[in-house]
Amino acid sequence: MAENINIQMIDMDVMIPEQVVQNPDGSYTIFLNSRLSHERHLETYAHAMNHILNHDFDKQDVQQIEYDAHKTGPMG
Repeated sequence: MAENINIQMIDMDVMIPEQVVQNPDGSYTIFLNSRLSHERHLETYAHAMNHILNHDFDKQDVQQIEYDAHKTGPMG
């Protein structure tokens, strides 16, 4: 799975810690906000990985997805 995940650091508004995109080839790109601390990068990376590992891109209910992601915590 790790070879199908790209990570990029980009300058975003501080209110946006990360963004995950499913690419056309089935891989994923995690964009981490370069303005955040290393500790926050680790937290947001774990949050993004939970979305990928939980197959959240196949789901419709955003509120339920976020609830589940925060309930399970970093990496499950």
